[in-house]
Amino acid sequence: MKTKNLIYILSFAVLLFACSSSSSDDVSDPDPDPDPTTKVTYKDDIKSIIDGNCIGCHAATPTNGAPSSYVTYTQVKNGIDNIINRVNRTGAGKMPPNGTLSASVKALIQQWKDDGLLEE
Repeated sequence: MKTKNLIYILSFAVLLFACSSSSSDDVSDPDPDPDPTTKVTYKDDIKSIIDGNCIGCHAATPTNGAPSSYVTYTQVKNGIDNIINRVNRTGAGKMPPNGTLSASVKALIQQWKDDGLLEE
């Protein structure tokens, strides 16, 4: 009887740990609940998202087929429509290729555009 209980406990533990979230879909989310009265700025909000999710390919010298660099404020500002398009895709061409940005991060990027692409 003890062996049977041990098997049940071990099976439950394996199932519990197998269901934990550690997928590549958990892309960095710097501020999951931004204050809606505060203007979104590149320096305070967007730069960390770009640095954490885009710079790997969109560096000063783009790699892995990336067509543009997103290192500076001006580069990100000029590419914002393409960035928004790519992060909102679900199929071919979605960015970042290693996962999906959370809805709150996508909304933050859109809010930055709507707020006027403020630098600071």
